[in-house]
Parts: sequence; C-alpha cells; structure tokens
Amino acid sequence: MPHRTFGIRETAEYLHVSEDEVRELIRAGEIPYERAGSRVVFRRAELDRWASRRVIGLPPPRVRALDRGVQQRRAERGDATLRVTNLIGAARIEPALDARTRASVLRELSAFAERTGLVSDPQGLLAALEAREALGSTALPGGVAVPHPEHHREWLFAESFVLLARTRQPVPFGAPDGELTDIFFLLALDDPRLHLPVLARVGALCHHTDLLARLRSAANAGQMLEAVQEAEEQLLRAG
Repeated sequence: MPHRTFGIRETAEYLHVSEDEVRELIRAGEIPYERAGSRVVFRRAELDRWASRRVIGLPPPRVRALDRGVQQRRAERGDATLRVTNLIGAARIEPALDARTRASVLRELSAFAERTGLVSDPQGLLAALEAREALGSTALPGGVAVPHPEHHREWLFAESFVLLARTRQPVPFGAPDGELTDIFFLLALDDPRLHLPVLARVGALCHHTDLLARLRSAANAGQMLEAVQEAEEQLLRAG
C-alpha cells in the first residue's frame, strides 16, 4: 500500500523513535509530512525514502546510537531481538561475485536473489535497485554498500532475507569516502518495519566491529557467515 498515511504515533512506531522526536523533526523541517486540516500526516512511501537516505548519510557513531535505540524500543514492545544473521544463511552468501561495475553488481545481485527462489519478480527487483541507486549511492565508508529497493513491495519477496556478497575485486560504487566497494548486503525485506532496524544494524556491524576485515579474509561462505554471527553477538553483548 504505497499511499498509506500515518499519524505522529504510527510514524514514531514505524521509525522506532519517540513521538517527541517526530515532533522535533517536524519543527526542524527534516522529515517529509503533509497537513490534512489540523492534522499532520506522513506518507509511508515518503518515510521509506527519507529513512533510507537519513541512515545511509549518518556518521558511524550516530548509526550505532540508532541501532541501540531500535533495540531498546523493540524490547519495550516485547518484540524479538533483531538478528541480521537470522536473515542470512550460507546459501545466501556469495564470496566471489563476478562483477566489475556498479551496473553489473546490481545485475549479479538480482540474479543471485532469484536463485534463492524467494523473489517473484527478478526483473522488477533489478529495476527497483537501479532506481534506488540513481537517487544516490547506497555505498557506505569502508568499502561496503547496502543496495535495496526504495519502496517496500510486499509482493516482491516470499519472505524477508539478506544477501551478502563479496566481489572478486573492488568496484566503483559511489562511496562517500571515494573508495572502491567490495562488500555488499542486499536488503530484501517484505516487512517495511524491518527496513530501518536492519539498515542500522548492518551499518553498526560494519563500523563498530571487525566484520569487514573478517569478511575480506574469509576463505568461503561458511567463514563469512561465521564472521557475521560473531560480530552480531559482540554487538548485542555491548548493548
């Protein structure tokens, strides 16, 4: 339902922040909203776009703070502890992706996603990934990127999953630090409520543990999965 609208309370829950934080974002003009009479309303599609760009543009310490805040609010609601490793398995890891350009990375990731059997429209996925990258690179500092569709389309995936790929050689992917990129987390999420938490968790894993170094030195998919599992346990223990 791309045109669904939220009020302030629903928006706070959706973004895993407090209602006061939403009101402050409104006052600062930092979040897209509309007026419906005396009410403030938010379109979910606009929130998805805004949240994605906001998290990708945050410096690592603020991403870690966001991840901690998400954990806390999930715990307060009685939700299960978020674990990215529950969305990744050895069969969803490619340690030698054969791609040398941004365009070929997106094509190979889409083809890899299709091989999972969980994608109902692989061409639609590729088009969505290309459209998102055209708005601004999903690359982060440190040689890692998090490609994902800009809008959540529940019909696109049979279930939420994350693919992890390492290219044979680093490729230019528009990273803010100007460096090449060789580690890719493709976020394929059918539940829009997972988007911000998973994006924040991946960012925290990459910049507050030694995960990237371990992924680069891993010999195979099994070792890459083990590296993600141990890094996430480390992050959760740190709170």
